[in-house]
Amino acid sequence: MAMATEKVEPATTTTADPQSPESDAHNAGEAEQPLNGRPWMYRTRRIGPLKIPAYASPPFQLGLVAFVCFLCPGMFNAVNGLGGGGQFSATTSNNSNVALYSTFSVVGFFAGTFANRMGIKLTLSFGGLGYFIYIASYLSYNHNHNGGFPIFAGALLGVCAGLLWCAQGAIMMSYPPEASKGRYISWFWMIFNLGAVLGSLSSGAVNDGTYIGFMVLTFCGAVLAWSLVDARHVQRADGSHVVLMKHPTWQSELLGLVETLRTDTWVVFLFPMFIASNWFYTYQFNDVNLARFNVRTRALNGVLYWASQIIGAYIFGYALDTRFRRSTRAKAAWGVLFVITMAIWGGGYAWQKQYTRAETSADGYVKMDWTSSGYVGPMFLYMFYGFFDAAWQTCVYWFMGALTNNGRKLANFAGFYKGIQSAGAAIIFRIDALKAPFMNEFASCWGLLAGSLLIALPLILMKVRDTVPLEEDIKFSDETLEEVMPTLTHETHDQKVH
Repeated sequence: MAMATEKVEPATTTTADPQSPESDAHNAGEAEQPLNGRPWMYRTRRIGPLKIPAYASPPFQLGLVAFVCFLCPGMFNAVNGLGGGGQFSATTSNNSNVALYSTFSVVGFFAGTFANRMGIKLTLSFGGLGYFIYIASYLSYNHNHNGGFPIFAGALLGVCAGLLWCAQGAIMMSYPPEASKGRYISWFWMIFNLGAVLGSLSSGAVNDGTYIGFMVLTFCGAVLAWSLVDARHVQRADGSHVVLMKHPTWQSELLGLVETLRTDTWVVFLFPMFIASNWFYTYQFNDVNLARFNVRTRALNGVLYWASQIIGAYIFGYALDTRFRRSTRAKAAWGVLFVITMAIWGGGYAWQKQYTRAETSADGYVKMDWTSSGYVGPMFLYMFYGFFDAAWQTCVYWFMGALTNNGRKLANFAGFYKGIQSAGAAIIFRIDALKAPFMNEFASCWGLLAGSLLIALPLILMKVRDTVPLEEDIKFSDETLEEVMPTLTHETHDQKVH
């Protein structure tokens, strides 16, 4: 089948259509902007009726990042779904997780500085190598039972994961135009969660070949990161470019981290939502799925949980990009989140009242199977837990992306998010390890979710605007308006690519 190519080039036009979904909602003056990268990067291709975006376009670059995360943290989830984590002793597993979340929380908070200075490709690739080494520690432990390697690998993975997720978040929030951020978030979340679905679909004992296979995949993910183009070469459909620092230094980026907190102090109103975003995982995985269900039913629940995440990301991502004013959409998203928090976790309260940690830990306790009477109710509850997680994460990313379009600033936001999120995960992991009552952990999840929404409300009401002026975005960079402004009208864009 013949492949046709079409080149998307900037043109000398006066304004970008403010109603176009491809527009950044920034009207630009007359300007002619040269391509920053090589011409082939900006050619769209057609294979029959299928149109492939230009290599340096935001959709293509986000797709690459999504597959990097599918191959690295996605395979990490998959190998744990296979029972890889069960190969460790309880003590080794606990120590490895403590090391992982401790370094993740610290490095993650400052990761924006590293991502802005090192660049997206190096940051993602180095982050991917941490997952390779961590899975290698599974293989090593299977043969020599040396607990030191998994602990070191956990600490290293915390460093690497902080960098990888910061770079991923910056790309996901800064590359798309304002009108498409919800969809980009949903596309990423759907592709990434396929890794977890894969792990839950797999069952049975793991062996050396299994670990080696996952090591190969994670290494491929780290290598795939180098296929990304530099952020300065990315061009949106309206001809605009990502706002960033052309000449970052370690000093400028360390000061930029402080400057972000000074100029965008309101972002701290989202910090409780950051903490809550992974807090409930320990309760759901350990105190619901592990405590109440047998092995094969846990695997089924896992498939349904992660598949529900894909559905949730799709629904919320596209709903956040509807044609209503963005400030209106932000308020509606907050309201829907609050309602489903009360509804889903209210159902969870009814379920949690039925059992305690002492009961499920007793000798002779029979765990529920999917053939057991009464399974359908908790099955749907667990599916809604997965749906809720995707809704929460999608909205948090979208709220951050609505505050600015500056790639440098969004890298810092993503770092704050992952660092604080990991600190919360470390805390609740320790609480669960101390055998806290299930109901206490449930109450901490529900209370933190509801409370964090109330704390975030002032930011939603007062700081989410319908658009952020381009002139404001470039204040936090060394770029000029002419270097990043849109240069295509909606009509010209249609003529170029259709």
